[in-house]
Amino acid sequence: MTQLAIIGVYLALLLGLGLFSSRLFRGTGEDYMLASHSIGPFLLLMSLFGTTMTAFALVGSTGEAFREGIGVYGLMASSSGIVHSLCFLLIGVKIWSFGYKHGYTTQIQFFRDRLGSNGIGLLLFPIIVGLVIPYLLIGVIASGAVINGATIGTFPETFAATRGGVPHWLAALVICSVVLIYVFFGGMRGTAWANTFQTSVFMILGVVTFVVIANGIGGQDGLWANMQAATAKVAQAHPDRLTRSEMSKFMFTTYLLIPLSVGMFPHVFQHWLTARSAQTFKLPVIVHPLFIMLVWAPCVMIGVWATSATLNGELIVSPGAATTNKELTILVAKLAGPVLGGLLSAGILAAIMSSLDSQFLCIGSIFTNDIVLHYWDKKRFSEKQIVMWARLFVVAIVAVTYGLSLFEPRSVFAMGIWCFSGYTGLFPLVFAALYWKRLTVAGAYACVLTVAGMWLWLFAESGFGANANYTFQLPAFGQQLEMMPVLPITVASVVALVAVSLVTSPPPDETVRRFFPDSKS
Repeated sequence: MTQLAIIGVYLALLLGLGLFSSRLFRGTGEDYMLASHSIGPFLLLMSLFGTTMTAFALVGSTGEAFREGIGVYGLMASSSGIVHSLCFLLIGVKIWSFGYKHGYTTQIQFFRDRLGSNGIGLLLFPIIVGLVIPYLLIGVIASGAVINGATIGTFPETFAATRGGVPHWLAALVICSVVLIYVFFGGMRGTAWANTFQTSVFMILGVVTFVVIANGIGGQDGLWANMQAATAKVAQAHPDRLTRSEMSKFMFTTYLLIPLSVGMFPHVFQHWLTARSAQTFKLPVIVHPLFIMLVWAPCVMIGVWATSATLNGELIVSPGAATTNKELTILVAKLAGPVLGGLLSAGILAAIMSSLDSQFLCIGSIFTNDIVLHYWDKKRFSEKQIVMWARLFVVAIVAVTYGLSLFEPRSVFAMGIWCFSGYTGLFPLVFAALYWKRLTVAGAYACVLTVAGMWLWLFAESGFGANANYTFQLPAFGQQLEMMPVLPITVASVVALVAVSLVTSPPPDETVRRFFPDSKS
């Protein structure tokens, strides 16, 4: 009950912050969606990091490390630190400059203007929204698992079916409601402030969580001695968890494509457009990789230690139990006291909600700008009505996401991989739009349709997310190559984009000069 009370207090503080930020709301659609381009370096850093470090990074990485071992860090974190910053520098700064110059609010506006095509917006809208929903599900499912794990035994009679813990459906409903309220009233300004607060919370409490779990497992004096003792237990019981898995080098290499997805995340696009100036990007580019290391390394080590962690001679996390997405919260509940356990659970929730809010707001912004205002006369709507359209679609997306979360949950890590694979497949489109003058409308259509078709086919082949790997047989040599689905999706995307663009008429000179002012064409 103590842990539940602390979580409740934290959610109340978050609501208060969001509602307070709404007092600064200027009443315009631009302020609601982009905070009037007023976000400085620190807020941009915290917003970008908070919205990219989702439940996939905390809950998902711990669970995957529990099953696969320490190599999970090399699969995702090491490459993400470099690739994310490169995307901020090579994609984010240019997107901001075009957005500032031409008044973009969403990425669809940029693509529609860059390609001179209304159709590309209609094609991208359902695909972008469709890929965001599994990303949202990662957070909603993980939040339910966190609260359930933190409250096991609290209500033994009321919630006997979930071992006395708050059931997933109720916990997820509360989290969705809290995020919805402060996004509904605070908009982008409230989201940026909440992200900054929550990122600070989960980074500080993440360090505390690491220390507490290490001390609880090691049973020695001093943090370093406890880390060595916890690792020694793993070396004795599960030595395979301390080495890179028997994954082929080819398979490992395909993982390196996953971080490129950040270049097409719609919520990251929107955060880029909120920056005060191009100079604002300096701090996120430099510091973001360090923050990734500080979050991922402890989470992966905790997952590895969990394989052999014991309490009173019994394993804390049973390998045969249905503990998917709960490994971290079980360790916190068993090894921390009620007060500290509640604080640590709140820190995990902070990481989850710091991405949910940006994603909810972004989808509302896309619907408002790219459907409502674009296909109806903008002059017929007041600023108040524009904001209301965005808010109504946010409510609708929250409701859909929550409803889908009630079905059988998948692994948070596997769901993240599939979501990121789709966005990585679209990365060639944004890169070409910014750096290749020869990109045509037909090439963009071919790219998007190819990604959608490949993703749906491979997703169905995987058992709808049950397996994140894909096996491909070389036609000439008869060998089986195991790879991530992101590779065939991305390769097909590039081939379709380049081939179709080269065989179709080049874009008008006016478009080329507008986006490539130094061009001689």
